[in-house]
Amino acid sequence: MFSWRAEVRPGVWVAFTDAAAGNLALHVGDSPLDVRRRRGDVAAAAGLAGRSFRYMNQVHGNEVAVIGAATAAGRRVAAPDADARVAAPTADAMVSLGEPLAVMVADCVPVVLVGDRADGETPVLAVVHAGRPGVASGVVPAAITRMRELGAARLSAWIGPSVCGRCYEVPEDMRRDVAARVPAAWCTTARGTPGLDLPAAVRSQLQDAGVAVEYSGNCTLEDEQLFSYRRDPDTGRFAGLVWTDRADE
Repeated sequence: MFSWRAEVRPGVWVAFTDAAAGNLALHVGDSPLDVRRRRGDVAAAAGLAGRSFRYMNQVHGNEVAVIGAATAAGRRVAAPDADARVAAPTADAMVSLGEPLAVMVADCVPVVLVGDRADGETPVLAVVHAGRPGVASGVVPAAITRMRELGAARLSAWIGPSVCGRCYEVPEDMRRDVAARVPAAWCTTARGTPGLDLPAAVRSQLQDAGVAVEYSGNCTLEDEQLFSYRRDPDTGRFAGLVWTDRADE
């Protein structure tokens, strides 16, 4: 069910699912009923006690949606997605004041962030879908900015499983273009060809923003217990998750 799970603050949890949890995406041709059942199973395994994780319609951009009680800060959330039967913002990052969040990937970098608030109230949570376009356009720094607008301090990040630089081969012009924006992305693959190291790029963006990186996951292409689009374009999606023990968000 989980490739990694930990209580990262008192009452605050971060986890990444694996292939055993099944596909959690509605956009890959899977049965919507089966996907919703699996999402419910994941929520139950996390101990959400009737709550559910919020998912996004991810589009490889840099839009950040602010969810639930956090909308009091004046941020707008997209209209409900009728197919998902929940409010599913079109975005590549979400921020909340404790509401459970999920990000789906199958090679892109799932980033989970937690920040404390000075008043000791519910922490600020965030998830980020950091694919190549999102890394280049700064979706990770954008999410951090929104968190700090909501009073987050002492931020920490958990970088989930994603394709590593040894395995992510790209055309030379693509490597050049991305590395021009995020130099840490530049790499050479294990085959000696141009590559992009998106986990390293995300790590550099987090460090530049003063965010501590607490964990980095395995390579999705190398680990067959994880979904990988490069291994199989018809694959499913696993999720990065963050939630609190509190039921009153």
